[in-house]
Amino acid sequence: MRPHPSPRHALIAVLAAAVLATGATAAVAAPAAPAGPARVQHGTLWPLVDLSAQRVLVADEVAAAKWGTDSPIDDPAREREVLEAVARQAEELGADPVATSRIFRDQIEAGKAVQRGLYSRWDADPSQVPTERPDLDRVRLEINRINGELVRAIADSAAVRESRSCVGHLTAGTAAVVHGRHLDPLHTVALGRSLPSVCERGAP
Repeated sequence: MRPHPSPRHALIAVLAAAVLATGATAAVAAPAAPAGPARVQHGTLWPLVDLSAQRVLVADEVAAAKWGTDSPIDDPAREREVLEAVARQAEELGADPVATSRIFRDQIEAGKAVQRGLYSRWDADPSQVPTERPDLDRVRLEINRINGELVRAIADSAAVRESRSCVGHLTAGTAAVVHGRHLDPLHTVALGRSLPSVCERGAP
């Protein structure tokens, strides 16, 4: 019997195809927020994946807010604050705080990957540095909003995340979100970094 693909290997295959397709000739892409039958077609993990993409994209604003300041990319105090908050929210929803924290650790690493990628890009080409600096506190309020919705999406998807079909739903949702949101290679790879724990079970 063929072994089931691991979440990481399945995502690598999907993301590699998406990165290769980036910059190809224009095609009809899936909408950024499918509804009704289209949403079902993209898989029951689509909401979780799309919120992860939103979090990856808002990392651009975090990078722009921190660039040229003393604020480091790695912020252990902020990371602990986020993990403690989402674990509490999961418990309030009757969801698994351990699984939620595990998924959010990947979310945090994905956001930092975007920041590092943008820093490298701006170091190489200063003309790409944003001309305006977002307010970091405002950006974090938006991240907190996304986090709250993501905790609920994690709670709502418990059954499919624990099922044998999880990897299939995750890869379908990832492919739809990458194309629907027209993610570039940096954000596509970061999205993949945010998702491996979605289908993992057991202790972190």
